Amino acid sequence: MASCNYPRRETLLLLLVAYLTWGGVALLGLSLLRQVGGPWKLAAGLMLLFGLLMALVPRLQSDSWRLHLYLALQATLVTALIPLHAAPLSTFAILNFVLSAQAMLMLPLGRGLSWIGLLTLLTGGAFVYRLGWPGGLLTLLPYAGGYLFFGTFAHVLARAEAARRRSQALLAELQEAHRQLQAYATQVEALAVAQERNRLAREMHDTLGHRLTVAAVQLEGAQRLIPTDPERASRMVETVRRQVREALAELRQTVAALQAPLEADLALDRALTRLATGFEEATGIAVHLTLPNEMPALPAAHRLALYRAAQEALTNVQRHAQASNVWLQLARRDGEIELLVGDDGIGFPANAEENGFGLRGLRERAVQLGGALRLESRPGGGAQLRLHLPLAFSEESEPP
Repeated sequence: MASCNYPRRETLLLLLVAYLTWGGVALLGLSLLRQVGGPWKLAAGLMLLFGLLMALVPRLQSDSWRLHLYLALQATLVTALIPLHAAPLSTFAILNFVLSAQAMLMLPLGRGLSWIGLLTLLTGGAFVYRLGWPGGLLTLLPYAGGYLFFGTFAHVLARAEAARRRSQALLAELQEAHRQLQAYATQVEALAVAQERNRLAREMHDTLGHRLTVAAVQLEGAQRLIPTDPERASRMVETVRRQVREALAELRQTVAALQAPLEADLALDRALTRLATGFEEATGIAVHLTLPNEMPALPAAHRLALYRAAQEALTNVQRHAQASNVWLQLARRDGEIELLVGDDGIGFPANAEENGFGLRGLRERAVQLGGALRLESRPGGGAQLRLHLPLAFSEESEPP
């Protein structure tokens, strides 16, 4: 039999089997009693009560006091029925097969076996009372084996049902985990796309923005100098041509391979020197470059962030600062690498960081690398950009 923990279909099926057994025992046992003139009416009443109590099984909870009370009442009824049969083999003792199966289905193994043992003792006592010691004990043997067999079969069935339910629960958990993983994968993919778009936007701004700004300033200056100093104007146009060619080369690299224009094998000190020299030639603004005597080994991401920060700072100086001098300093201090770019210009507006896409992109780079970027007033006038990045890595593991 099954408790309310079992599916309704299995519960009804097992209950039907129990009632079929009960009906067969009732027909056979009562007919035999009537033939021999036994107390068949008493037996019929006890059998009817047994059948009525079986209807309560689907409502019983496994291993509850009501279940134990039910088994006790049913075992008492069967024990009372056994002595009513005059034959050596009592038909009514078969009802304990049903009780053995119910006990093993609805109770833990140890308690189920305890009930089978109790049913065996009660049946044996009834047989001894009716047939005496030798005959009663011999008659008990097949019934005891049947109780254990049906109980074991029911226990195996219960374990199989429990395993099936665990498998279904595990399958449901796996399906839910799979659904969540798919949702997470979609979110990660969307985030990766957004990050790549932001990176590409920063690259386009840092490369084309810087080159085209320099080119625009040079063309304006060349246009003013054409009437008075055509030779200098020609040199400025040549600088513009070089800037445009470099911008086109960097654009091809960015679009084709999304790679940084800063060569992987170019050391940061040489890259900053080339940047400062080109800026000074293009704008006429003096660049005072200070680099450490020994460059620390830096990952490619750190070198690119420092280079882009210097590039963006010089571009902003050229656009907005109206400065005559720029101080570009790279230094290592307290486990960090710091870039400082200051000018002697007019300073910066209060909302400079909010309105500048390049500065926002630099701040994002710095945060991703565990550092920080600040735009502040320079002592003595002007503005300065300060970027510091941690050196929490093995210097021997990266090329300089």
